[in-house]
Amino acid sequence: MRAVTWQGRRDIQVHDVPDPRIEDPGDVVLKVTRTGLCGSDLHLYEVMGPFMSTGDVLGHETMGEVVEVGAGITNLAVGDRVVVPFQIACGDCFMCRKGLQTQCETTQVREHGTGAALFGYSELYGSVPGGQAEYLRVPHADYGAIKVGPDLPDERYVYLSDVMPTAWQAVRYADVHEGDTLAVVGLGPIGDMAARLALHQGIRVIGIDLVPERLERARQRGVETLHVEDDDVVEKVFSLTSGRGADGVIDAVGMEAHGSPAPSVLQKAVGLLPDGLAKQAMTSASVDRLAALHLSTQLVRRGGTVSLSGVYTGTHDPMPMQQLFDRQVTLRMGQANVKRWVDDLMPLAERADDPLGLESFATHRLSLEDAPRAYDIFQRKDDGAVKVVFDPSL
Repeated sequence: MRAVTWQGRRDIQVHDVPDPRIEDPGDVVLKVTRTGLCGSDLHLYEVMGPFMSTGDVLGHETMGEVVEVGAGITNLAVGDRVVVPFQIACGDCFMCRKGLQTQCETTQVREHGTGAALFGYSELYGSVPGGQAEYLRVPHADYGAIKVGPDLPDERYVYLSDVMPTAWQAVRYADVHEGDTLAVVGLGPIGDMAARLALHQGIRVIGIDLVPERLERARQRGVETLHVEDDDVVEKVFSLTSGRGADGVIDAVGMEAHGSPAPSVLQKAVGLLPDGLAKQAMTSASVDRLAALHLSTQLVRRGGTVSLSGVYTGTHDPMPMQQLFDRQVTLRMGQANVKRWVDDLMPLAERADDPLGLESFATHRLSLEDAPRAYDIFQRKDDGAVKVVFDPSL
């Protein structure tokens, strides 16, 4: 089959790789019909290369048609249409029963002290082949795979794999309610979707980014927008909120934020080290660019909540602890627990009026063969690339 593979830093190539096969009775194999390019994939493209191996198959936002089932599968059949959460969870362990599927005790990658295995996301999360391919093996499919109806287009469902639950969890963790003000730092796919979900709940949204196309896209949905490079962006948010700040703030950027020049140089330097030294540096040092996180802590009101959905990896990154303590700020964070939120989100995905604009959410629908270009334009924020979805049939 054809698949999008990692060949080195900023080197994405499409190659023939072996077809996946059933390896466990709980597996199914899908023919992939849609698979997304996520902002988190760019961390592999740029920063997290030391944890990648040449030929790794990328991608963790996938849906498709079941073409083969393991002997232990009783709730799925060949021909079923399913969405695959980005994490692999068993559904039976203590963590899964708590609704913390990203901490699944069955698939935790204990070698690296990380949570549940993820599709297409480096040795830190299990080196599981990803979904930017023609076919995908899905472990624990009897629990993880989300069966969907036959009638609506793929674009109504594919975002249930990651974008919608990640954005929904970010809004929930921000602890905002109807009539509150939510600031969203970063209007990429997650920030954009979080803004849409919040607006749908009657929450006022102030969106902050540096890409004109992203700002305009959010503005058209009803978001009040600010350019992150405005000298007085914090002052403007306080002015818009009676001098208090936002009730909740979502950092939808993560460790590669613009505005952190010194850590940016450090990230690039670490990427040039031999893998062993680079791994040690990334897991025991301060390597994140914290501009978005620091901005988020400045925007939130006293007693408010900062919700982190952007990925961070450094273990000794500096935080303004005195200010956070004095202002009684709550921090909540983590990978989205997809299955926990599906019942909340499925009705929105299937509503006839498409209130979140899912069918037009992608700015680019491309073939797998276009993946090298897709990663390039998405990383450079070029050509209006906010969300790329691959269609293997093209």
